[in-house]
Amino acid sequence: MQTRSVGEVMTREVVQARRQTTFKELVRLLNRHRIGGLPVVDADDKVVGVISATDLVSGQTKPADRTDRAVPRVRLPGLRRPVRVPAGGAPGLVAAELMSSPAVTVHPEQLVPEAARMMERHHIERLPVVDEEDRLIGIATRRDLLRVFLRTDEEIRRQVTDEVVAGALGLSCEAVTVFVRDGVVTLKGRLERRSDIPPAIRSAWRVEGAVGVVNGLTFDVDDCRRAEPHPVGRPVHGPLA
Repeated sequence: MQTRSVGEVMTREVVQARRQTTFKELVRLLNRHRIGGLPVVDADDKVVGVISATDLVSGQTKPADRTDRAVPRVRLPGLRRPVRVPAGGAPGLVAAELMSSPAVTVHPEQLVPEAARMMERHHIERLPVVDEEDRLIGIATRRDLLRVFLRTDEEIRRQVTDEVVAGALGLSCEAVTVFVRDGVVTLKGRLERRSDIPPAIRSAWRVEGAVGVVNGLTFDVDDCRRAEPHPVGRPVHGPLA
């Protein structure tokens, strides 16, 4: 399958902060680069947390940071209201106090659908990408990952037909029919062995842009009687979760 990895879509030039980066400098970084968040790394470039614009707003609720209306305000990406930036910064507030930790990270070899599901599961907008030693090498945003899913239903159908039905299964289009609607792939047809069905479903699910697979496949020979049958006509893999 030609499923893309996180390493292929990530941004390699990463805006980052250190534990002691001040509140004021964090606001400047987000505003200057027009981003909604950034990773926080230690002296070895290992990711220790993530700062979002929302974290900065939350940090302003601390008593030490209360200021009057005359304090300058800065609008940051993704926020409805501007962030106050006192002349001396928010006293005592640094990245280590504001960041969300531990950070949810991914490795470059992980597949884009896996990373997208991680974002949905943890309700986050960005994933720092780390190497084998957890050092920061890139960042993948929701926008980076969603670009993969902007394929048309026809493009997905064609790839499933060519690479799964004809390629992996070695069957004709008459044997297995592929329907795709809004990214959901439906497979209908009859295979020789029951054991061929799970691999076919997994292969279709790995195709870029596929958000779900509905199994409509039947079989001639039951060569795995102990396994529970896949419910016909019900989603085997649902939308990203």
